[in-house]
Amino acid sequence: MDIVLRAIVAFFFVLFVARVVGRRELSSLQPFDLILLVMIGDLVQQGVTQNDFSVTGLMLAAGTIAVLTVFVSYSSFKFPRLRPMLDGEPVIVLEKGEPIQRNLARNRITVDELQAAARQNGYGSLGEIEWGVLETGGQISFIPKAS
Repeated sequence: MDIVLRAIVAFFFVLFVARVVGRRELSSLQPFDLILLVMIGDLVQQGVTQNDFSVTGLMLAAGTIAVLTVFVSYSSFKFPRLRPMLDGEPVIVLEKGEPIQRNLARNRITVDELQAAARQNGYGSLGEIEWGVLETGGQISFIPKAS
């Protein structure tokens, strides 16, 4: 039972950390970020299982994490009011070709990064874009201006 309780605490801690880190960082992992995520995974595992290396401990911890993952996903689907807290909300970062500085700053995105994302999507300048939206998965979607 102790492993199940620790797995529950670890799950919600990792969910919280993912929310704090933000979408942008998780969508564009650098090698150092990937190493940090692996380290966090190892530290969480040690906190959940402590010195229990049994198959039963493994099944309890993995089963608890799996059930919580399905529960959070189902809750997000079934209860729309929870969705912004669990999944986040899309954020408009560009309107009529003009960056929205407040939203960029809140998501720790520079105008240079926004311009680079636009170029990667085939736009020569931000002026060609009507809307830029930071999606919940961390990518930026662009809607072109009507011709």
